[in-house]
Parts: sequence; C-alpha cells; structure tokens
Amino acid sequence: MSTENEGNAVPPAPSAPPVPVASSDSSPQDPAPGGSAPTTPLPQVPQDAPATPGTPAAPEPASAPAAPGHGPMAGEAGPSGPPHAAGPAPDGSWPPPPPPTPAYGDGASHGAPYGAGAGGAGFGAGGGWGASYQQPAPKPRNGRGGLIAGVLVAALIAGGLGGGLGYTLAKDSDSRGSTTVSASDSGAAQVKRAPGTIASVAAKALPSTVTIEAESNNGEGGTGTGFVFDTQGHIVTNNHVVADAVNGGKLTATFPNGKKYDAEIVGHAQGYDVAVIKLKNAPSDLKPLPLGNSDKVAVGDETIAIGAPFGLSNTVTTGIISAKNRPVASSDGSATSKASYMSALQTDASINPGNSGGPLLDATGAVIGINSAIQSTSNGGFGSGQSGSIGLGFAIPINQAKYVAQQLIKTGKPVYAKIGASVSLENTTAGAKITEQGAGGASAIEPGGPADKAGLKPGDVITKLDDMVIDSGPTLIGEIWTHKPGDKVTITYKRGGQEHTVDLTLGSRNGDN
Repeated sequence: MSTENEGNAVPPAPSAPPVPVASSDSSPQDPAPGGSAPTTPLPQVPQDAPATPGTPAAPEPASAPAAPGHGPMAGEAGPSGPPHAAGPAPDGSWPPPPPPTPAYGDGASHGAPYGAGAGGAGFGAGGGWGASYQQPAPKPRNGRGGLIAGVLVAALIAGGLGGGLGYTLAKDSDSRGSTTVSASDSGAAQVKRAPGTIASVAAKALPSTVTIEAESNNGEGGTGTGFVFDTQGHIVTNNHVVADAVNGGKLTATFPNGKKYDAEIVGHAQGYDVAVIKLKNAPSDLKPLPLGNSDKVAVGDETIAIGAPFGLSNTVTTGIISAKNRPVASSDGSATSKASYMSALQTDASINPGNSGGPLLDATGAVIGINSAIQSTSNGGFGSGQSGSIGLGFAIPINQAKYVAQQLIKTGKPVYAKIGASVSLENTTAGAKITEQGAGGASAIEPGGPADKAGLKPGDVITKLDDMVIDSGPTLIGEIWTHKPGDKVTITYKRGGQEHTVDLTLGSRNGDN
C-alpha cells in the first residue's frame, strides 16, 4: 500500500476488492424565505432521513488505485408520492351521506410495499392516498396512514404546548431571576480519573510531547510532532518532519507548557522515516515516554495518538489497532523524494498533517508506534488544500523505531538490513520479482551478497519471508527492514513455476546513499 505523509499524494497500491455500499438520493433544500440565502449555510437533510417510500438505490463500487514503477535493491531505499386525484363535488345535503367503507385489500395486494401502486395501493380500492376527499368514518384508523396522521397531530400539539410553556417560563423568569444550577466544586464532588482512563494517560503523556517547527534556509517549512526519548534531551520524530532543516535550517521544539527550545538534528533515516533531534539547553526534568512492545500489540487494542494536526498542538485522539504488518510505502510527493517503507501498525485514531512524528500509545500510555502516514481522499482541510483523516493512519512499530533511534544517537547514520537483490516495485499479488538488471545498469544480484550466496537469480519471484506472505517489492523491503543485519531468515521463491525455499543471513548497509 502506498500512502502519503503531510498531505502530499503518492501512487496508491492495490487494495482488497471494494465492498458495495448502498447509497440514497438526497432531496434538494428549499430556498430561504425572501429570495436571499443566509450567511451561514443550512445543514443538509440527512440522506437516511425518512422519505416517501420507494426503491433503494443500487450500491456503487469503489475504484481501484494505480501502481508505481520499479526500483532499488530489496532492503534498500531506492421519490415523491402520487398526486391527489380530483374528486366529485361534495353532497350539499345535511347530514352528509356516510362514506363508503372499502373492503381491506380490495384492488390491492396485502404484500404490496408501502406507497407502491397508484393511489397508495394496499389500503383498499378507492381508499388510497390519491382518492377523492371523503369525510372520515367515526372509527379507529387502520394501517400506517393512521399512524402518520397521529404523529403529525402529536407534533403540532407538542409544538403549541412548547410555545405556550416557553412564553410562560420567559414571563415568570422576569420576576424570579435565573434558574440555572452550578455543580459543586467541593473536593468530594470532583471528578476522579482513574489510572488507565484516556484522560489519565493523556495527562501523563502530554508533558513529554513537543510540537516541532522546521524551517529551511529559504523560509519554507512545516509543523510536526515528537516525543521525549531520554533524559539527555533526545526527541524522536519522523524524518520528513525535520527534512527542511537538514542543511542548516532552523529547528524548534515547543512543550505544552509553552516552553520553546532550539534543537539540532542528531541523525535521520530517510528509508525508515525516523529522525532524532536534540534540545539545546535541555531542561533537567525531562520525563521520557515509556516504550511498549509493538510485537505484542493485537488487532482491536485501544490506541491514543498525540500530535499537532493542522498546527493544533497537543491534540489527543483515540481509536484502535485496525491491522498489523500493513506494508506501506510513503512519500512527501516531491520530485526528489524517495519512498520510505514500513510494515506498519494501522489505526483509526484520527491522524492528520502535523501528527507526523507523534507517539501512538496503548491503553497504558506506553509508546507502540510513531505516527507517520495516512491514506486520504485528498479533500482538503481548513482550506489548506491538505488531505485529512479518513480513519486510515499508519505508524512505525516502536520496536523498529527504537533500534533506528539508538543507531542514530550512536553513529548519526542509519543501518539497514538487506538481501542484496534488486526487486521490482510494481504492485502485484504474485510476489517480489528480482529484476533482470539493477539500478544504473548494475547487476540485479549483488556479487557475494546474501542473495548471491543463497543462489537467487534474476527472474525469481520471492513469495515469503519466514511466515510473512510477500505480495510485492515494497512489501519485501518493509519486511526486511523489520529485521537487523545478521538475522537469519527463510526465503520462499518461485522459479520456472517451481517453489523453492532457502535460508540466508541478512547483510547491512550504512546510511541512506
């Protein structure tokens, strides 16, 4: 799956077959009285509001996204009702003759849908909604028509009663004063927020999150989020949050209490989309957020996201883990941008541009991921033209991010695991195909590398890494990068229609170049 970060689109990957969703027609609104529209638009009538019965609309299928090209070494960055019928003139004699009493069901089927047929068939011949006016017989009404009439009458009575009461209360209030009641603010009446509640978790985590502002030398930049990693002043965030400040730009981090600190980049990993910055003159009372175990996360677990969506700092949203091991390739959409790959935690907690780099917490307040990317309909937000959340957010698992952050703090450069083979980045369901030629005309199989030693050849299609199904090149890269150099893995591949399995030891590559 391809996604976007900070609201910039990249080519999406194929998804599961769309599920048809029933839709309904909406009714146009009547114009405002007096011929002029009000300043504030009136809310639209909900599409699922009761309307004149009819046939439901057919579902519309979703469209399938397109796919990107091919690229680097695996493990490397590279209705309305019927009209009223005219009836005969009413009899002028008094008392008027009694109305005819049609037999129930005459002229209509009992099974006809409500409102179906001319004159609302189903209420008897001549007794439908399109029949001429007849004085009602003094007997109880049968069927849904009577129910609707009763509801309308009740509504009118309630409206009149409410109006009268409103006038009386307004008049009485002139002499009796306000009748509002304030809640007691005594200690015994204060709300107690037990440990483990969202409010409690947020109260503990917010002081250890920061809003990051990155600005390049030409004044361009953006806003993101980060969180305290250790007591030395290291802050973990996304690479794309600080990218504008990499070459001599300006970087600041602001805490919820308003204190702002200048910061510098310690190291950044474009492929992992992880970066570490350090506060200048860091305070001595920093409290790092506890790190959880993303391998133990289960689908359905509660999640809490903290960030600065659209610049709204210190925003807390909640959701669940929607999926695990979701292959994601994300990019900022620029011409020079290289994709980042992850085997992501998917969450429906609301994540928007500005949430990037912020912590994704579990119900205990431990960090289980770094919010990094969203899938969006690109319908804008706050007039900025940026994409907004549709409940598909992706976070880098903290177990991977922790390893990367530690490497950046130690050496300033990332270390990537690799198999030493160039694979196609076309999104397919067949697997990751080793290309015939590598980038820049190089060999598709690195001489002496892990793939070469394992006997892999150009044209082989890798379908599994250990027990993880591989459906494309990006999926393979993201899965390799969940491992460390030196890890032993089992590769399942197809060659000439035959399936083979081989073990190999992952190699390493330092830096993003």
